[in-house]
Amino acid sequence: MPATTASPGRTERARTTPRRRPRGRLGQRLAPYGFLAPAMALFVAFLALPIGYALYLSFRAVRVSGLGLGKGARTEVWVGLENYARSLSDPEFLASVGRVGLYGLLVVPTMLGLALLFALMLDSRRTRARGFSRVSIFLPYAVPAVISSLLWGFLYLPAVSPFYDVFASLGWDVPSLVSSDLVMFAVANIAVWGGTGFNMVVIYTALKAIPTELYEAAKLDGCSERAIAWRIKIPIVTPSIIMTFVFSMIATLQVFAEPVTLRPLTNTISTTWTPLMKVYRDAFTRNDIYSAAATSVVIALATFILSFGFLRLVQSRAFTQEKS
Repeated sequence: MPATTASPGRTERARTTPRRRPRGRLGQRLAPYGFLAPAMALFVAFLALPIGYALYLSFRAVRVSGLGLGKGARTEVWVGLENYARSLSDPEFLASVGRVGLYGLLVVPTMLGLALLFALMLDSRRTRARGFSRVSIFLPYAVPAVISSLLWGFLYLPAVSPFYDVFASLGWDVPSLVSSDLVMFAVANIAVWGGTGFNMVVIYTALKAIPTELYEAAKLDGCSERAIAWRIKIPIVTPSIIMTFVFSMIATLQVFAEPVTLRPLTNTISTTWTPLMKVYRDAFTRNDIYSAAATSVVIALATFILSFGFLRLVQSRAFTQEKS
């Protein structure tokens, strides 16, 4: 039986016609969304919806008619920006913002400076017992803020602190750290003690990613360890320093646990010592959730504006330097 041969035209069309990819099953196309569904559901339930509800409450208030008794005596009405105007003009809120600003000036530079110093020391070849030093510096970050505030609070009290007994035996008259003049430093010390380790690990990780060839070339040029740290290490880890600065700034604006925990131990910390403490007092003590919602929205907007503005400023300066 003679063999059949394909015509040249049909063979050419078979070569040039692209093969159709087989369509995947519907389950394969929906699998990524199935993996994302739990995270999306948690995000909507515990973040997006509370934010939207707080934004909704910030534009409303309760109006009381008569003595406020009986059905319909208390009605919820739309008030627009009234809650925001009242929050921004509240002297207690403005005073708490000033205290947080001073607190940030104390905490952020000190914490990042110590974190950078410890990271550079751990990255030095002369340093020994790096593992123990790294863990000991990072360990305070693992302690919850409430527990660390309680520990430091009892160390601040002259009646129970062992340090004041040592000071008394030496004849030193040391004032109480929870007094009105020094309570700001007492709260800042807790934040520095707990946050330095985390920032140190971030910067130290960036230092370990630097190629060793740069160090060897610098040493061949006669650079000392200090010159290498100043001219090579710090400029390269600048993005990590910027990131830790943004995180520290956000944490500063949201400080709450430390002053709240220290407040029962001293009478120098008021219920509106920080903006978040004022939100807590308005919402759960005065039962004014509408004013608390407006204040919380103001704090969130301030946090976003400061963080975004700082990042834009850094990026614009970096772009200008690259062009020059």
